Amino acid sequence: MPPKNQAAWIPAPKTKPFQVGDAPYTPPGPGEIVVKNGAVAINPFDWVVQVIGPILAGHVKYPFILGTDVAGTVVEVGRGVTRFNVGDRVLGNAIALSKESNRAAEGGFQLYTILRDHMAAPTPPDVTDEQACVLGLGLGTAAYGLFHKDYLGLDLPQVPPRPTTSTTSGKPRAVIVTGGSSSVGSNAVQLAAAAGYEVLSTSSPKNFAYVQSLGATHVFDYSSETLAQDLLRALEGRELAGAYAIGNGAVEACAAVMTRRGAAPATRKRVALAGSPIVREAIPSFFGARVLAGVVGTALASAARRLATGVDVRFIQVGDMTRPGGVVPRIYTDFLPRALAERRYVPAPPPRVVGKGLERIEEAMAIQMKGVSAQKVVVSL
Repeated sequence: MPPKNQAAWIPAPKTKPFQVGDAPYTPPGPGEIVVKNGAVAINPFDWVVQVIGPILAGHVKYPFILGTDVAGTVVEVGRGVTRFNVGDRVLGNAIALSKESNRAAEGGFQLYTILRDHMAAPTPPDVTDEQACVLGLGLGTAAYGLFHKDYLGLDLPQVPPRPTTSTTSGKPRAVIVTGGSSSVGSNAVQLAAAAGYEVLSTSSPKNFAYVQSLGATHVFDYSSETLAQDLLRALEGRELAGAYAIGNGAVEACAAVMTRRGAAPATRKRVALAGSPIVREAIPSFFGARVLAGVVGTALASAARRLATGVDVRFIQVGDMTRPGGVVPRIYTDFLPRALAERRYVPAPPPRVVGKGLERIEEAMAIQMKGVSAQKVVVSL
């Protein structure tokens, strides 16, 4: 008899709260594993989809199960899976919302979730499920923007990290990652450092030490009026491979740096923009119209900036993030297992555990929606 499964369902578009109830247990198909979740983490995208649904995920068939960031124990493996066995502890990215999946069985907010084996990695013995589950979508978004050829196209990370010196010019290579204490930023800093780049980051002063502990060589106050000048000084004598922008004002600061560098050592004028131009307070009343206006406005501003300065700003859209052999699966299969085992990569940011049980997910969503700093909102199961 299969295990009894339960889930926090979203029964229809734009519905609150979630409804906790029975869910089918789905056995794994080829290349899949079933994970009994020990903990799940909350992303901004979760509550955005819950509130405005069809605007961002019109393909979803309701009732549905959201959630992407999971960690737990393998209870069943599908045909062709060789990386995992029953009883292994894993962390991963559930992909229910991707168009290639679009099935509730691959959602994270349930007791038993199907994971694609190329979107999972072993959890080290000294890492709890609550710590491990914070990676997921933050890791994937960071990796996609840093390494996909349509964005920054940096060298992939490795263990041990690549040297930072360029093999062609002999100069250090650097990349700017703003918002280094955020979920995406915490992963982008670590990934870029492991790929062989000096990382110049930003955060609030209270998080400087945290961002530096992740591998940033310099951390500046994101609200400083001299941010662009500070970054320029730190970049002297270095190649600039691009910028990964997170947070308000980040694109403007990165573009200013790239424009002012002039004839400095190689400067790639490309910015990968993570996050979304969404105003939290506007979502409930505008039901997504503000989101579309923000996306269109960002695209128009990017085109104008590119014409005026040559700086190419690209909003990260992770359409094929889960494609086998792509940059994100390669992080899960080729980099994370050894990097985590040797403690060269840490699950970050630290978890803020709200409570235990599927019933606490709605509360966790509300906490995340209000905003957190250098933390990831987590629910134990």
